[in-house]
Amino acid sequence: MRPVEALRGRIERPHATLAYTVTGGPGPLAVHAHGALSSRAHERRAGLFDWTGLDRARRLARYDARGHGESTGRPVPDDYRYAVLADDLLALCDHLSPDAPVTALGASMGAATVLWAALARPERFDRLVLAIPAVAWAARAPRRSGLLAAATLVERRGATALTAAARVTGPPAVLAETPSYTTEFDLPDALLPAAMRAAAASDLPTPETLRDLPHPTLLLAWDTDPLHPLTTARTLAAHLPDARLHIADTLADVRSWGRLATDFLAADDRPDDVDRAPGTDRDQEPAPAHRGTPEAGFGRHDGGTG
Repeated sequence: MRPVEALRGRIERPHATLAYTVTGGPGPLAVHAHGALSSRAHERRAGLFDWTGLDRARRLARYDARGHGESTGRPVPDDYRYAVLADDLLALCDHLSPDAPVTALGASMGAATVLWAALARPERFDRLVLAIPAVAWAARAPRRSGLLAAATLVERRGATALTAAARVTGPPAVLAETPSYTTEFDLPDALLPAAMRAAAASDLPTPETLRDLPHPTLLLAWDTDPLHPLTTARTLAAHLPDARLHIADTLADVRSWGRLATDFLAADDRPDDVDRAPGTDRDQEPAPAHRGTPEAGFGRHDGGTG
């Protein structure tokens, strides 16, 4: 990620202090929300979701979700539910852009945060960019079991046991060549169980509730990842009224997401079709939902657990 002088700040929230940075500008505000158990720093180290080029015409704000990275929190599962995280995002938008709508970007848990915030206050946003939405709805049941088992594992044996379990799963195939891929959890050990139990109790909004969202939306998904399956992205694309879906099959294509997001936000007109990376089958049936053992649910990728 290219170095850009950043404005750093903090905002007080109930039972948490959120740390954020703003780069780029002047221009309208875009805010990025990271995935579960990740942080701004972890995304920077991983080299993913850097949104290169976006801050040339906009102010780009990144923040650590409560309890993650440099933000504070307490070990209470209800504090980390998606609806609470959405309220945090809305408060940050009000703080940084009180008089103008904001573009919201999110990865995994961050994508869920954005959707819940957009449903709560649709007028607060102009466009949405949702990367690797996590397994959801009926298909999320095995994931819930995995997250609850992981929370118990941390309480009994510490976070190192969770890290060891996550390393067994490794990254999805599309990230296999990522030299900076690491398995790490960027929040204090004392908060891990609460965050995992909250993720187990949370979900994306039901598809039917999304039909009235007016925002042009770019969906970015990658293949071969059971924690962030294509079925979720495709279902969102089918129910959001103004959505475009791009599916990455290679690391190079994932690296192009910053350009795609920049072009999407700059464009006046967007094609209505589903855009898949060249050389792939656009008519492929959705991938089946992963229903592995709870242990398989320990794994996380750079987008977060979701």
